[in-house]
Amino acid sequence: MYPTILRHPGPTPIPQKVQLAMAQDMISHRTEEFVQLFKETTNRVKPIFGTKQDILLLTSGGTAALEAAVVNTVSPGEEVVVITVGAFGNYFVSICEKNGFIVHKLEKNWGEACSEEDLIEFLKPLTNIKAVFVTYNETSTGILNPVDQLAKVVHNLTDALFIVDGVSCIGGAPAEMDQWGIDILVTGSQKAMMLPPGLAFLGVSDRAWKVIEANHTPAYYLNLLSYRDWADKGMTPNTPAISLIMGLSAVCDLIDEEGGFSKTVERHEVMKNMVREAMKALSIGLLTSDEYASPTITAIRTPEGLDLAKFLGHLKENYYLDFAGGLGHLEGKIFRFGHMGYCFPSDILEAVSLIEAGLQDFSYPFEPGVGVTAAQKVFLSASKKLS
Repeated sequence: MYPTILRHPGPTPIPQKVQLAMAQDMISHRTEEFVQLFKETTNRVKPIFGTKQDILLLTSGGTAALEAAVVNTVSPGEEVVVITVGAFGNYFVSICEKNGFIVHKLEKNWGEACSEEDLIEFLKPLTNIKAVFVTYNETSTGILNPVDQLAKVVHNLTDALFIVDGVSCIGGAPAEMDQWGIDILVTGSQKAMMLPPGLAFLGVSDRAWKVIEANHTPAYYLNLLSYRDWADKGMTPNTPAISLIMGLSAVCDLIDEEGGFSKTVERHEVMKNMVREAMKALSIGLLTSDEYASPTITAIRTPEGLDLAKFLGHLKENYYLDFAGGLGHLEGKIFRFGHMGYCFPSDILEAVSLIEAGLQDFSYPFEPGVGVTAAQKVFLSASKKLS
């Protein structure tokens, strides 16, 4: 039996070094040994966020961290803006509405990004906005929003906090939280961070802390002030995912071994271009433009004349290659090729080759090898950067 080749947008493959780190003997979270692990590891994550702020760790999925960002900064009856370009942008809408906020929804067509101009026009008639929420990398469509540009708009036109969901890209995409003016940046463990599900990360600006301190959230487990207080001691307020934090230390080792986080970002950019050029060579459509394409996931349109469910099932059953399908109204219309975290150009060449094998099985008209050749050209042209 062959192992499954997991090319999902999360969870993603786990490096052996990380698995071994997580298999260490358990320790107590109220010991000096844990304090040292916690402080060293969270300090090593700061460059991935592009921040000098402490990184808070929650034992949760990314969604809980998104909710923490919401409930700690805004109170019922206050007004917020949510920028949504897909299914996961709508998560923020649901969380905000559930907590009794007045939500102004800036919605773009799935497959489009939100531009500076879009946000400027949307914000102009609004007053008293407490926070603006946006998804950096929209997993359902493969869009990377220009959050650096959007942050400038928010801070130029409002006094609102700028809060960013980076769950499906932090660890594989550029992030300069402090420089760009992001007030809260959130991610999860199971995507580009190369860990199993169960750990969430938050970076919080000084500006956001002032708002949080005045907000008096009723949250208990998700109270960020509590996490800040305990982080000062090198601990968390409740029992953390100790094994995942051990694994996180190994993740940081792997990033260092690659040559630093900038090299990790370069690798993701190369893999993105390999996938996109391969699909273009195969005359298979892409949902997004090159300008706003995600470095961690590519949304690929159903090859003409194929039943997507049968095609994806065939790839998994016969070639052990597992992709994610479309969500919402894109179900059956796209599949999603994850290329984040523990994924390398050789993995892209393998996956494209197997896609070609499946296309031949379905009598899809193309010149065999054309997709692999296109991906290989991208890789070879970038190989000096990655070496």
